[in-house]
Amino acid sequence: MTEAFDPEAIEAARKAFAGPVAFLKSAPALEHLPSPEVNEVAFAGRSNVGKSSLLNALTNRNGLARTSNTPGRTQELNFFDVGQPLAFRLVDMPGYGFAKAPKDMVRKWRYLVNDFLRGRQALKRVLVLIDSRHGIKDVDREILEMLDSAAVSYRIVLTKADKIKASELAEVTARTAEEARKRPAAHPDIIVTSSEKGMGIPELRAAVLEAIR
Repeated sequence: MTEAFDPEAIEAARKAFAGPVAFLKSAPALEHLPSPEVNEVAFAGRSNVGKSSLLNALTNRNGLARTSNTPGRTQELNFFDVGQPLAFRLVDMPGYGFAKAPKDMVRKWRYLVNDFLRGRQALKRVLVLIDSRHGIKDVDREILEMLDSAAVSYRIVLTKADKIKASELAEVTARTAEEARKRPAAHPDIIVTSSEKGMGIPELRAAVLEAIR
């Protein structure tokens, strides 16, 4: 259900994120993507799932990814370089499920994300963030099906785990793992996190490192 990484993997991941991490560029369309010189791990999630906060916790940098109280703020693919010399890249994908967004914006998002997933050879894994208070919703299943269809390896990460009771967290984790096991491109193990409390962050770093190797 949840994976336990050995201490060596945790330490290697800590070192990997201890070096330089810097914003590279935003890509509103495929022609603006950086050259695929290193492996990439992307982060996907609903627009209010806490993706920016988790990226900041992952890299131990408060202002790396912008946080906003306005859902759907990130509408481009944002690339971050990790390591010096460059070791790998993180990709912050535009949030989905913003109910008040214009239809043309939603259509643009779908085209951008779908083309990126299908055409990016450097992309090794997508980490799909799910709010642990709600579990997988239909809007999340749309991106899971998109990833399955594109044959892109992905792993589900539960966020905001500090916001619910331990018994409820165990239940939603079990349900999420059960659904993941039924999906062809999904990793079977779930990572449970809280960006505020630092819960699961070492394991998340290890999962990123595992994906790019």
